[in-house]
Amino acid sequence: MQVELAGGLELFNRAHFFDAHELLEDVWRSLARDQPRRKHLQGLVQLAVAFHHESTGNPLGARSLLERALQNLEGADSSFPELDLDRLRLELEAWRSYLAGVSHRPRLPQISKHRPGPQEREILEKNTPC
Repeated sequence: MQVELAGGLELFNRAHFFDAHELLEDVWRSLARDQPRRKHLQGLVQLAVAFHHESTGNPLGARSLLERALQNLEGADSSFPELDLDRLRLELEAWRSYLAGVSHRPRLPQISKHRPGPQEREILEKNTPC
């Protein structure tokens, strides 16, 4: 699952949004319905679909999916502690403004890993299988 997730994020970061959606959706489907991570992963799937819509000239679809993605990504820091979701949220706020017609088109967002601090490293080490 981690390999597919990483692959989906890489596709997203290379602006291959449709392919990212397909791969991330496969990971999403594999998760149990009662896992919070499933909802958070759905947010990543919706994010890829939002930017696919934007890339094909469907700003209304992009705006709608972006809003749903942001809702589903609330609390996702616990599911994806390795991702810099604060930075992503800032980038997505610029896209919200753009899709609302109140600002210029920003650069495409990137879903990147952040450098964990000492406390985060300890948590990651405890939760990473050997």
